[in-house]
Amino acid sequence: MSASQRLRSSLLAVLFGARAQAFKRRCAELKRKLTGRAHTLHVFLELDDPYSYLLSLHVPELERRYDVDVRVHLTEARGDGFRPHPDMLAGLAQQDCERVASELGVPFLDHGAAPPVEHRRALVNTLAATDAATFETELLQSIGLYWRGDALGVARRIESAPGNDIGNAMLQRSQKLLGKLGHYSAATVFYGGEWYWGVDRLHYLTERLDELQLRKDDAPSPGLPDMLQLEQVSLPVSPPGGAAELPPLEFFFSIRSPYSYLALPRVFAIADAFGLGLDLRPVLPMAMRGLQVPFAKMRYIAADTFREARRQGLPYGKFADPLGAGVERFLAVFFYAKSERKARDFLLNAATAIWSEAADVATDKGLRKITGRTGLFWPDVKAAISSDEWREIVEENRASMMASGSWGVPTLRLGEFTVWGQDRLWLLVRHLEEQCDAGEGILI
Repeated sequence: MSASQRLRSSLLAVLFGARAQAFKRRCAELKRKLTGRAHTLHVFLELDDPYSYLLSLHVPELERRYDVDVRVHLTEARGDGFRPHPDMLAGLAQQDCERVASELGVPFLDHGAAPPVEHRRALVNTLAATDAATFETELLQSIGLYWRGDALGVARRIESAPGNDIGNAMLQRSQKLLGKLGHYSAATVFYGGEWYWGVDRLHYLTERLDELQLRKDDAPSPGLPDMLQLEQVSLPVSPPGGAAELPPLEFFFSIRSPYSYLALPRVFAIADAFGLGLDLRPVLPMAMRGLQVPFAKMRYIAADTFREARRQGLPYGKFADPLGAGVERFLAVFFYAKSERKARDFLLNAATAIWSEAADVATDKGLRKITGRTGLFWPDVKAAISSDEWREIVEENRASMMASGSWGVPTLRLGEFTVWGQDRLWLLVRHLEEQCDAGEGILI
């Protein structure tokens, strides 16, 4: 590993580790007290984003439960690498949010099959002309009508829409503030130097507000979504009989993806609990597929994966970026390990060593450390490194993943059912339970 790589690894651990997080929170609170400001939450929503809709449903609850000043901003999607394959993302996001909404028991496209996109611009202009005192209420109601597919409700709301396009200026102001505060995406909440995405990360925010003792004395009973509870799935003690008829579980991953690493132990546990065949299908990282990740996005991913790893109890933070030669060497050896029936062990050992021990798989020293743990014969490993037969298979994996409507990792597929991201493994388990009619099992 080069000196610059070692420096970056050390710097990220300093910036996003548990001690750094606690220190930054103390500094943020001290600054707030010195300036006499209120506890302020900035909520960024996008009309076209279903994740923003799910988050918007819980903004009033935050205000009822906590002594905070909530400021809601309407923004819009960013391009330039922030959203690769935007058309594909739109379809995937709508499907994902429909599933999550069903689990949360909230309405989603219950008045129509799709949001009334033909009224989007008029609705934005109408919101831009709204008085500041009622803007939050109008915005939350509007995004609700939009994502419930209520075309008639939206049409009534835009009857007095201004003739000029004043909405664009409002969106630009919000986008500028979003960037100034350090993020790039809607469906996010900013508080005291930290970002929280969607309902999936809302629990981190409420835990922090509770630690600051900001809950109101007359706060209502808990009504915010408990995604942690949803994620605590019950796995069967022994594989249910119905699982024998199911196809293999396909796991599309990248060794450079920290989210793929975070998902690994749970993917293995799910496959084992249901007795599923597990088809490990590596793909090249986005950066080796011509899709660059902007700095703001990388920074958020770093902060998010550090806290997610802490929550899951996984070793993480001391890493060596395998981009380039490291990825290629890993893939060559992965397929050799697969021929030796040790692909699963090699993958877990490699991911753990890369993301928590800074093992540099671009070097023989780093790779040998991993293959030794896996029980692979080093002379055969050396011979396998020079093979490039993996390239065609990895490209086939990418094409197959894209055909399912997903371009990113980790992606899991069971027949026609596809989920994207380590945050959606619980949805995979729900689907498996439906397919197998599984009973109660053990908690993981």
